[in-house]
Amino acid sequence: MYPSIIQVDVIIPTQTKYLDFIGSIGERIAKELDTYTGDKAALAYQLNLVLTEATANAIKHANDQNQQDIVRVSICLNENVLNIKVYDKGQGFDLNSVPEPDFDNPKEGGMGLFFIRSTMDSVTYTKSDTENVLEIIKNLN
Repeated sequence: MYPSIIQVDVIIPTQTKYLDFIGSIGERIAKELDTYTGDKAALAYQLNLVLTEATANAIKHANDQNQQDIVRVSICLNENVLNIKVYDKGQGFDLNSVPEPDFDNPKEGGMGLFFIRSTMDSVTYTKSDTENVLEIIKNLN
C-alpha cells in the first residue's frame, strides 16, 4: 500500500445544508491532482456528485432526520486510488437490493446509487452494530 497523499475527514450534522460543502471538497481534490492525466473537470464533477449523493443518502435515509446524529466522510488518496467512505449510524440497507432506476417511468429520487455505481469503480456497503460504511473507490490511472 502506498503512503497516503491526501487524507480528509469531515464530520457534519445530519443536515442537508452541508451538502455543497462536502461536494466542493471532492471538486477541489480533483483539480489539485498533479499526476492525473484524465479530464480533471469531469472528475471534479463526478466527485462532487458522488460525495453529495452518498452524504445525502446517509442524512435522509440512514439517520431518520435526527439532527443530533452525525455523518462522517473520509476521503483518502493513495497514489492512483481514491477511497471515499461515508459513515452513519442508521438502520442500514442492502446495497444489492437497490434496483436500477426505471428510465421509462422516472420518478423523483432514487438515482443517487445509480450515479455512484456508474461513475466509480467499486461500491460496497457494510453494516455493523455500531455504524454503517458506504465505501466508494475510484481508480485514477
